[in-house]
Amino acid sequence: MDIKVTTRLPSATENTYQVVFLFADGKLGGAARKIDAESHGLIKSLLQSGDFTAAVGKVYPIHYVAASLTSWVLLVGLGNRKHVDARAWRIASLAAAKKLCTVNAAVAITDCLNWVKIDSLSPAEMARQWACDLVSATHVFDLHPGIKDRAYPVLSECVLSIDKKSHEAVSQAVRRGLATGNGIALARDLGNLAPNLCTPEYLSKKARAMAESCEQLTTTIVDEAEMEELGMGAMLAVSQGSRQPAQLIVMNYQGKSRAGSPIALVGKGVTFDTGGISIKPSESMDEMKYDMCGAAGVFGAMQAITELKLELNVIGIVAAAENMPDGNAVRPGDVIISMSGQSIEILNTDAEGRLVLCDALTYSKQFKPSTVIDLATLTGACVIALGDVASAVMGNHEDTINALVSAGEQSGDRCWPLPIWDDYQKQLDSNFADMANMGGRPAGAITAGCFLSRFAEDYDWVHLDIAGTAWTKGATKGATGRPVSLLMQYLFNRL
Repeated sequence: MDIKVTTRLPSATENTYQVVFLFADGKLGGAARKIDAESHGLIKSLLQSGDFTAAVGKVYPIHYVAASLTSWVLLVGLGNRKHVDARAWRIASLAAAKKLCTVNAAVAITDCLNWVKIDSLSPAEMARQWACDLVSATHVFDLHPGIKDRAYPVLSECVLSIDKKSHEAVSQAVRRGLATGNGIALARDLGNLAPNLCTPEYLSKKARAMAESCEQLTTTIVDEAEMEELGMGAMLAVSQGSRQPAQLIVMNYQGKSRAGSPIALVGKGVTFDTGGISIKPSESMDEMKYDMCGAAGVFGAMQAITELKLELNVIGIVAAAENMPDGNAVRPGDVIISMSGQSIEILNTDAEGRLVLCDALTYSKQFKPSTVIDLATLTGACVIALGDVASAVMGNHEDTINALVSAGEQSGDRCWPLPIWDDYQKQLDSNFADMANMGGRPAGAITAGCFLSRFAEDYDWVHLDIAGTAWTKGATKGATGRPVSLLMQYLFNRL
């Protein structure tokens, strides 16, 4: 996707759409007012007849309109003027981007000066969302051969016109939107990739390839032999039933000229989760390829960070393993020793994500991070608590939790805090080890966070449970790319 920011709109070209956003109250401004005036009240007529309601996200293409810069116009509704906000803009922006793909538009143009005013958003913020949505709408998963009738959108270019005063801010916002969209696309691709292809070794190769294309990024792979030396018994316990060896992938991005405490992003990368000996029901088990979406989110964020060359130091750590019920697999009742030296009684081998993460959290300590954010499709309990609307956030650093909640509101990739009070820790008590690897059904998402907290006491740490937000089910089944947008908004705010 090529998005050009210019001070002058181009002449009309074949298969080009002018995108016009408007409210539902019939009070037209900017391009909508001009088009309506020179087409004998066409837009007002459509609104009055109800053919086009201008409700949030409603779209209406019209052909050969007087005063239009193009032969086609795409009207896009924002709904009630009094209630329009960032969320309404996101809905409208994505709806417009998707429609441009289905009508086979090759080029889209819009005039930033004539965009409707939304009090809570600047033109730059609107432009960033628009750029991100254009990338998302045009993205097609094509990493598997043999998918019939795969439709590729022809939309390849968008032109935004803006005054000279705002040109620099909007241009930067567009770059950020494109990079975020590309990061989301990578996270979706990795999540959707079949588990026989997306193995821990595949993720390692992907990380190495990313390092080769960015001089500020270096990648280190910790293999199982080195894990043994480091005492990473928790992570090795998960992979010991699989023929696929575990990989701890470390992507080190140095965006600052001086060394400094980095932000660490730690992702759960269970490339397929059968549940191990505590095997899952067969129904929907195919979706357990999405159990590495935390890792995919780290990859997506690192992709966007390196594309933008952000002036931050960021460590991306991916704990990649496969959980299989082999004759050598870890058993319920086993006691293992984590890298931290703490012992863990395995009560359920399907509570494996916290095992790979706990060793990764211990490993991250060596980088002296300013903040550690782990992201994982960790618990079904989180889905029961928050559904598919928000990820759960919890941790030991209130400022980072609040910053992520705020970034979620800004980006639309929401998260919501859950407590990890000491009162919950007793559910992890074990008669045979320092702790059990699960605390039972009550407060399952919280006790998983409590478990992780025992390995993150030496730094500021926050945990994101994305089990409900990382993928969708049914006819639209697929990875969502969350929480890349949330993480990038958080990093932008840090800048």
